[in-house]
Amino acid sequence: MIRMLTVASASLLLLAACQQQPATAPDKAVPVATETTAVAGPGDMAPAFTLVDAEGVQRSLADFKGKTVVLEWTNEGCPFVKKHYSGAMQALQREATADGVIWLTIISSAPGTQGFVEGEEAKAWKAKHRAAFTHLLLDPTGETGKRYDAKTTPDMRIIDPEGRLIYVGGIDDRPTNKVEDLEGANNFVRTALADAKAGRPVQTAFAQPYGCAIKYAETVAS
Repeated sequence: MIRMLTVASASLLLLAACQQQPATAPDKAVPVATETTAVAGPGDMAPAFTLVDAEGVQRSLADFKGKTVVLEWTNEGCPFVKKHYSGAMQALQREATADGVIWLTIISSAPGTQGFVEGEEAKAWKAKHRAAFTHLLLDPTGETGKRYDAKTTPDMRIIDPEGRLIYVGGIDDRPTNKVEDLEGANNFVRTALADAKAGRPVQTAFAQPYGCAIKYAETVAS
């Protein structure tokens, strides 16, 4: 009798131990942790980068420490870029640089895709478009564009003298490629620069970007 009770007790203990193990449904995949990259937004420190400019000179964001810096992603074949380069973008560049702002225009198009330039074509870009930026930076690997989560052309960033992002996103509130829509548009970059110059908090620190998708290396050219 005692032996029967001992065997029964052992069986109950084994059953209880099995029930404590977590069960996984055979038709449900177990989640796998994936590495994510934090996107720098308004208020965050601007990611560091070094790129070669159209003249073949290396330029680092650190070179402009203590300055307000504008980053502009561009692609000359994009209809939305053509809209702004009808004169509005150049005028804004002249206004900003006259105030001591460093304006860095960045091309993140991969080789063989729309907007990619190198060599003499890159050197001629500024004169060709009557641009007034400080430097044209070439990002053919797309590393810098991705670090800033730049999605479209144009896509804009403003970095304050402490190296902090104070504006991220679209250039204005008229998401079209029509030149006539420039009139009366609220240019968020101009407004943010004016706020920063006056020592005010930036009224609009983020706006949804619009334009052509940046032709990164893994993107099929259109």
